[in-house]
Amino acid sequence: MSDELPTVDCPPEIVDLKHPLENFRAALNGRGPVRVVAMGSSSTAGLRNVVPYPARLELYLRKHYKDDDPHPNIRVDVFNRGQGGQEAPLEVARFKDDIFADNPSLVLWQVGTNAVFRQKEFNFDEVVANIIGGLALLRGHLTMDVVLIDPQYVTAMLFDDNADLAEKMVSAIRTAAEDAKVNLFQRWALMRHWHVLNNASFEQLLDPEDDLKLHQSNWSTMQVSLALTNSIIKAATPTA
Repeated sequence: MSDELPTVDCPPEIVDLKHPLENFRAALNGRGPVRVVAMGSSSTAGLRNVVPYPARLELYLRKHYKDDDPHPNIRVDVFNRGQGGQEAPLEVARFKDDIFADNPSLVLWQVGTNAVFRQKEFNFDEVVANIIGGLALLRGHLTMDVVLIDPQYVTAMLFDDNADLAEKMVSAIRTAAEDAKVNLFQRWALMRHWHVLNNASFEQLLDPEDDLKLHQSNWSTMQVSLALTNSIIKAATPTA
């Protein structure tokens, strides 16, 4: 990976969350642990030497609510419930034990990548149906805010046999989020913006040890984590 890493920006029209995080905000104004659960596949679980976004998110949120916007009576805990290679059907089956048992105020669900990259192993329509059904289950827990996270924009998702399906999945996830009235963090659009407009190469976006050209580098994971952190903070901050 090149030592000359580009400066990237995060356009509000891409990263801003549509709905306020009212439950997360209420938890911040309380006492004790503020629980966040991150559900997903390898982007969430982590792989090799890349520090995944849940660990970074916990660090960044704790720092913000300690130093920048002090909330001395709380501690943000981000529980990593990622399992590499999984998709929505297997993840929804884990909701009871891996999400609802912890009663978080915020749930992050990273989904859709494996249905494209491993399309021979997953039925696209079944995955989308489980995303829709999973969002309905999450919405049934009124004390939880939800942020859906779509796939990463990387080389493996743009191969000839994946490119159309990747765009179809990104669109389906966006529609599911809109219909369920939950937030969508547009990782796909953000990383594409970095590649196309900020001149971030795929070499820089990808883990140099990943021959699959699917998983993000430490640098791009950090940038996505920072963008997600700022989006969460903004959506949890009361408007004047």
